[in-house]
Amino acid sequence: MFTSLPLDALSQPAVFAERRARFLAQLGSAAAVVPAAPLAVHHADCEWPFRQNSDFWYLTGFDEPDAVALLLPQRPAGEQFVLFVPAKEPSAEVWQGFRWGTEGAVERFGADLAHPIEELPQRLADYLKDAEGIAFRVGKHPKVEPLVLQAWAAQLDRAPRSGKAALGLVAPCPLLHELRLRKTPEELLRLREAARISAEAHELARQVARPGLLERQVQAVIEQHFLEQGARGPAYGSIVAGGDNACVLHYTANTAVLREGDLLLIDAGCSLSDYYNGDITRTFPIGGSFSGEQRALYDLVLAAQAAAVAAVRPGFTAEGVHDTALRVLVTGLVELGLLAGEVDALIEQGAYRHLYMHRTGHWLGLDVHDVGAYRLGEHHVELEPGMVLTVEPGLYVSDRLAVPEGQPAIAERWKGIGIRIEDDVAVSEHGHEVLTASALKAAAAMER
Repeated sequence: MFTSLPLDALSQPAVFAERRARFLAQLGSAAAVVPAAPLAVHHADCEWPFRQNSDFWYLTGFDEPDAVALLLPQRPAGEQFVLFVPAKEPSAEVWQGFRWGTEGAVERFGADLAHPIEELPQRLADYLKDAEGIAFRVGKHPKVEPLVLQAWAAQLDRAPRSGKAALGLVAPCPLLHELRLRKTPEELLRLREAARISAEAHELARQVARPGLLERQVQAVIEQHFLEQGARGPAYGSIVAGGDNACVLHYTANTAVLREGDLLLIDAGCSLSDYYNGDITRTFPIGGSFSGEQRALYDLVLAAQAAAVAAVRPGFTAEGVHDTALRVLVTGLVELGLLAGEVDALIEQGAYRHLYMHRTGHWLGLDVHDVGAYRLGEHHVELEPGMVLTVEPGLYVSDRLAVPEGQPAIAERWKGIGIRIEDDVAVSEHGHEVLTASALKAAAAMER
């Protein structure tokens, strides 16, 4: 088990300072420009609830829009972390709420220096002076990008006379995302908390789901629990899919009536105040028991998931986890008569993809589909302690995709069955920890 830490551990400035120190060490002599997220318009003059840029949050813990962080390893100590933030302005705070301002940026968030965001155009070039490179993500920040390019161009113009200029514009993402891929004990604690709240919501949903309810009424129970437990809300659009709707992977309409005899697939997780996420999927019969076909496919998906989870350990790979689940699924589909042929050939040909068309999981952290490479060139990234991934095999039987040539036609009794089972799994020193184990999934527990 991982080290336990107090729940407010991630609110401590020292946590973010340590992250910045690791990032600065990776930068060498390149200066990094990392913008915060802007406010996003929903419609007219109404905005979406604010969601901070995950890279900016990871380095700063500053949760306001339209800020910019500079990480400057070429500068002396005491000048290496600079924040440009919205100034304290009472008239703006009346409409949009509290702002920390420049004083708060220094005192609360550990900035060495802080300036109003309006001063970025005048100050940026000077802060980037003497950097051997500029680390900035091009194409994502339209307000900041012209300022970075202008400052870089000015350096290049002066280079023939001064002999100094940033040699290149590079993306900070590979360095920063490599750090984010390996979770610290503090982060794992928060992911456990997100998993706990998410699992409780799934248990509540199974208790209330019954024929005649709307899918969105179950969604309301889930998301109410998220809010009552202090989460920001759902980490993504909750999927509450009855019957054939479960065969639509990203179904979020959630407007249909639940019907006796159908399965209900729920893919939902919460996002905490500091943006760490849960991501769980459970599938169960609505108001009763599995049919024979439903139970056969459920048992197969559950067996594939169990084998894949058991494979999570240091030195293995996410690709290997997927391959483990896939082989169990394809073998079982052949036994059930939904596929025909040799298992190896079916996998190589992709002849199963009308029934299973997605990967078996993804990294999890500040983003639900979190950052980090799965392969480097020809080599798959090996799992290490601190990495967290989902394990989520599924089967989806419908007429939406054509049956490949040479494969058996699907009998009507199988159609409209969609099943996915997903858990959040942390790689530990000697194996793994299933963070979402408190959400039940045994077939007997799914029936009532």
